[in-house]
Amino acid sequence: MTESTLLSGLSIVNTRATHQAQPLSAALTSHSAAVLHYPAIRIALPADPSALDAALLDTMAGQYDWLVLTSANTVDSLAQRLQQMDTAGRLSASRVRVAALGPATAEAAVRLLGIQAALVPDEFMAESLAQALALRPGERLFLPQSEIARPFLADALRTAGAEVTQVVAYRTASGQGGDPVPQLFWEGRIDAVTFTSPSTVHYFLKRLKAEGGSAGMLVDVAVACIGTQTAQAARAHDLPVQVMADEHTTSGLVDGLVRYFHK
Repeated sequence: MTESTLLSGLSIVNTRATHQAQPLSAALTSHSAAVLHYPAIRIALPADPSALDAALLDTMAGQYDWLVLTSANTVDSLAQRLQQMDTAGRLSASRVRVAALGPATAEAAVRLLGIQAALVPDEFMAESLAQALALRPGERLFLPQSEIARPFLADALRTAGAEVTQVVAYRTASGQGGDPVPQLFWEGRIDAVTFTSPSTVHYFLKRLKAEGGSAGMLVDVAVACIGTQTAQAARAHDLPVQVMADEHTTSGLVDGLVRYFHK
């Protein structure tokens, strides 16, 4: 068996939002997996973006020392809003330093905002980012996040003495479209389901139930999670986690699936 056929014959569900699904799908198909698309979530800007707009304008005016980006969704939302405000390009011209949680977020910052991250922690977790920043008291941070983001990072930054402006950059809603995954579960034609965030776990199960399925359908398939927090969310819903990526990246997730199916 060659490396390009390591997942041959396996049907694997990609639960990422439509606009983010391609890299994972490409990595799975490179190993000959059959990829089923079932977007668990979709990303939307805040219903009232006034607080986000004000913080972006302050950032461009040099009012913050750091812009802290915790996900590619955050970067995408900022890029959308800057475009709508007709200020695209001004953020990259500011002197704000950027901290990015993980290489995917850092890459999105370059691609969508034209900004190179000054700091990417070795471990792709909020706790590691708070420690790596090594803040001086009084430094000002702009922290755009999901409306359901955990408070830990903001609390840790404030404890370090930073002045943190925490703003909702995007909200998460149930996804739509894709392949008929509930029916394929009933037919026993799914081998694994991938999760890349706690929200994909929550909204996948919510959507599955609304479309005639249940969490019990995942008992006989491999549940693969990109990191610790995602795995915790899956276990909180009584899902058995068979695969967790050693490196919290798309490549790490696919490598974990390869190891699992070739034990």
